[in-house]
Amino acid sequence: MAQVKVGVIGCGVISEIYLKNCQTFGMDVVACADIDLERARSRAAQFGVPKACSVDELLSDPEVEIVINLTIPNAHADIARRALLAGKHVHSEKPLALNTEEGKALVQLAISRGLRIGAAPDTFLGSHLQTARKVLDDGWIGRPIAATAFMMSHGPERWHPNPDFFYQPGGGPMFDMGPYYLTALVHLLGPVRQLTGIAQTTFAERVITGPNRFGERIPVSTPTHVTGLLQFEQGAVGTIVTSFDVWHSELPRIEIYGTEGTLSVPDPNYFGGALRVRRQGAEEWTEVAPLFGFSENRRGLAVADMADAVKTGRPHRANGELALHVLEIMEGIHVSSTSGRHYEMTTRCERPMPWPVGFDEDGVRLSFFH
Repeated sequence: MAQVKVGVIGCGVISEIYLKNCQTFGMDVVACADIDLERARSRAAQFGVPKACSVDELLSDPEVEIVINLTIPNAHADIARRALLAGKHVHSEKPLALNTEEGKALVQLAISRGLRIGAAPDTFLGSHLQTARKVLDDGWIGRPIAATAFMMSHGPERWHPNPDFFYQPGGGPMFDMGPYYLTALVHLLGPVRQLTGIAQTTFAERVITGPNRFGERIPVSTPTHVTGLLQFEQGAVGTIVTSFDVWHSELPRIEIYGTEGTLSVPDPNYFGGALRVRRQGAEEWTEVAPLFGFSENRRGLAVADMADAVKTGRPHRANGELALHVLEIMEGIHVSSTSGRHYEMTTRCERPMPWPVGFDEDGVRLSFFH
């Protein structure tokens, strides 16, 4: 099987792990691009990528088949659209776009051109969330009836070198971290039918405490504490809270409650972690051994899955319909909060196909690229 040739647009912080994993999975990265050409050159040199260039040059390069779009959120839709118009498949960092209308247009454009589109996160392809899916599908806790998800922090201005975009539209805790939690919930429980949201902005500005811009103040123009109530199509109800306003918390990351027990799922921002189950009548929690590989940081795994899907003609897992549905959930929570009304979903998606039991890094390399 010939290697799929990949180009990376956006050479900031997250690009390092993507490029590392592209090499791990055997993908052929042929170009890096960034509006800061020096940054593109630095990443290209670091990973031995043969070409560093402008965005326009990368999009016009006939060698590039898949574009990995790692730009800031308000550029995701524009870059994805340009990549599709250039005849290239595209995988974007989360979110797919800033709003549902933009996201729908991208998915329709990809369909009309016979191209693939997808978006992060791909942590749901990691060991703990794939094992959680197997536990649920095999009925270990009976029929799921409810779920909770909590992401409680005090914001990325403490560590990110340029945190401004986290506090602009397309950022905030829901659009930044919500995709991990919501994608995990949809992966486990299926699509959402209806929701209700309440959101607030606690601080009008933030003070950067990272070393590069210590003490600089940035304005906040998006909600920073967001709560959503979710009604899943299959009947379960869910609660999600994402916050950049909380200093400390002891809440769990994700719990799924069933008719016969409870499943405790670790942080969906990571690929691994301790999955625990406690069935009806059990006196203590039991840790579930992982049934799959990918417990380390494998961001870019969804690109490898897309590359194989392009060659074999099967659906890819972190697909546009999933990313669009998660995007609408996030926007719907904010719309509900503003309007004071329930929000009825207009999109839906199927649960992505799980990995076969035991699938790991060697399986990706062997089946995808050799």
